[in-house]
Amino acid sequence: MSFQLETPRLVLREMTWEDYPALCRILQDDQVMYAYEGAFDQAQTQAWLQKQRIRYESLGFGLWAAVLKETGEMIGQCGLTMQDWKDRQVLEIGYLFQKAFWHQGYAAEAAQACKAYAFQTLKAEAVFSIIRDTNLASQRVARRNGMEIVDSAVRHYRGVDMPHFLFSVRRSL
Repeated sequence: MSFQLETPRLVLREMTWEDYPALCRILQDDQVMYAYEGAFDQAQTQAWLQKQRIRYESLGFGLWAAVLKETGEMIGQCGLTMQDWKDRQVLEIGYLFQKAFWHQGYAAEAAQACKAYAFQTLKAEAVFSIIRDTNLASQRVARRNGMEIVDSAVRHYRGVDMPHFLFSVRRSL
């Protein structure tokens, strides 16, 4: 594992299969996954982890494990993915954290590090976050990351029409 990004309290690194139990604590929690219309089962969680591993290989990035420096515990995931938005692909900063670690600034800290990586290392012109209209906490994280709403759309997922906002910030010259 070569990739590592550090913040004051976190290390962001590629997830491995050893992280599967920690990932289950995130993806199999109904409260954490309410924006996805509920928790994932074992097969969906395994597929999620496999998808990240494929992204690391093909793109050099994906959702990374967010690990507390203090304890070495994986408390969430945050990273960069390519996502479809209407008729194009956008570089998205995404984040999901265990409920026990909400409202402590970890998501904002990790998201800001991902933004810096996207602009400085990947030379991206802009980054985005696609956030469900009801997910106010994630919207606050996006705003703390310098983003503002630039578009909206209804996305269909798990049999439900869900309004989403597209947040974005451009690289300053």
